[in-house]
Amino acid sequence: MTDMTERNRTEGPATTKETTDVGRKTTRRGGGDPAARGRTTIADGVVEKIAGLAAREVVGVHAMGSGLSRTFGAMRDRVPGGTKAATRGVKVEVGEVQTALDLEIVVDYGVSISDVARDVRENVIAAVERMTGLEVVEVNIAVSDVKLPDEEDDEPESRLQ
Repeated sequence: MTDMTERNRTEGPATTKETTDVGRKTTRRGGGDPAARGRTTIADGVVEKIAGLAAREVVGVHAMGSGLSRTFGAMRDRVPGGTKAATRGVKVEVGEVQTALDLEIVVDYGVSISDVARDVRENVIAAVERMTGLEVVEVNIAVSDVKLPDEEDDEPESRLQ
């Protein structure tokens, strides 16, 4: 091996070309961490779905959204091919590295609203940060209703059985 070949190999990562044993020159592609080679954008709807599903997982959350949005959502769900709106009751603002969320929930009667709100906040923050990598700066929760035990659901029962 020649002194020049040995010197090129030991110069380290700053070297853009190096000579190999057979005298060919190879060029290093790119440079740096692959994660820094581009930009990832996350749509508001993605964060809304994650937050909506995470909030619904919490015991004591009966529904998401105001009465009116739940009524329209129930009608939309009945349309063939319609799906439950995972984003109902969720509004987000998404920046490049941070996000803020507003949630509107209905809680079951008898639960501690402050405990449910804390649990929703913790679950939503954990899910959004884990799945998106965004920093959640705030989660505002508005409790719009309490579901009483003897109260019928806003969503009508199906006529089909």
